[in-house]
Amino acid sequence: MVNKIVALVACLALAGCGLPRGAGFQSEVLAAANANTAAEGETPVYDFAVYPVTRATLPMLRSWPNRNVQQFAWFNAVAQPASLLIAPGDTVQLTIWDAEENSLLAGTGQRATPLQQTSVGSDGRIFVPYIGEMRIAGMSPESARARIEEELVRTIPSAQVQLVVEAGRSNSATITDGVGGVGVYQLPDRNFRVLDLLSLAGGANPAFVNPQVRLTRSGQVYGVSLTRLLEQPQLDVAVQGGDRLRVVSDDRKFLALGATGSQSQFDFPSGDLTALEAMALIGGVSAASANPKGVLILREYDFAEVRDGVSGPPQERIVFTIDLTTADGLFSAGKFLIQDGDLVYGTESPLGVALTAVRVATTLQSIAN
Repeated sequence: MVNKIVALVACLALAGCGLPRGAGFQSEVLAAANANTAAEGETPVYDFAVYPVTRATLPMLRSWPNRNVQQFAWFNAVAQPASLLIAPGDTVQLTIWDAEENSLLAGTGQRATPLQQTSVGSDGRIFVPYIGEMRIAGMSPESARARIEEELVRTIPSAQVQLVVEAGRSNSATITDGVGGVGVYQLPDRNFRVLDLLSLAGGANPAFVNPQVRLTRSGQVYGVSLTRLLEQPQLDVAVQGGDRLRVVSDDRKFLALGATGSQSQFDFPSGDLTALEAMALIGGVSAASANPKGVLILREYDFAEVRDGVSGPPQERIVFTIDLTTADGLFSAGKFLIQDGDLVYGTESPLGVALTAVRVATTLQSIAN
């Protein structure tokens, strides 16, 4: 009786069915969609294409459309003068110093006369006593001070001018989300950069994975990862008045299923994620049941991206195969990039099924005994 049970289980193992499995065999997954319905003599039609990831195919595969490429433009930094430029909406505080005994502005015994704060008009002008309307927008505070003083000494020969500017909306930037302190921030000068502003706002939310900076300027949205900003100083651009910034988490994800170490949805921890790094992230493949020669990456391209199989994928659905048992497979996996929405699938090893069968047979034999 026991021998019959063992023989039955062995047959099930050889057939690859009837025993619990965590994933399909590579041959099952890569079977043609209509293989069972194809007429005799017809070649089965596959609704996907299969490409091995090797040293020979990598250059071609890496030239195919990549949805990980930054969808937002960014720009290189340009050196700016340190001084702020006065703009409409800024508030100006003037104080006039006069050494004359009978000053036109100061009272008896006074030397300094603070004037009422005034806002720079939409035409860029302010009113200054004994001068009238004067345009100061576009000037640095020091240039505006010198220009006012130059005009004023024609009436008050000993006059000296002190000027303080409080930045208005045109010289402020707004951070709306993803930092310790959202709000409106005054720009101290024209060389105040994105990382300076983020630091002033308390930095990016520590819970974000691979934080992304989004900058809205003149109705156009620009984007770059915070990591690139930190690593490439030439990307740390100066903030302009009216800019709106926010920090968001990288929303790209990939799935891991089958005979892998973990079966779940995973975030992209960095801008680029290779297949080898993805395997490490998900815990590799199952040592007990996986087929290390049959790691599959399933990807679906847009119909508009379909090409001739050289400059682009020949079909919308592509399956990339990776062999983790060869040096070429490992090296190539280390250069093949995972894309948003990819499925990393570990296929089952026939040997794993056979081992399961042996364990079942051993258990049944023990029960029979």
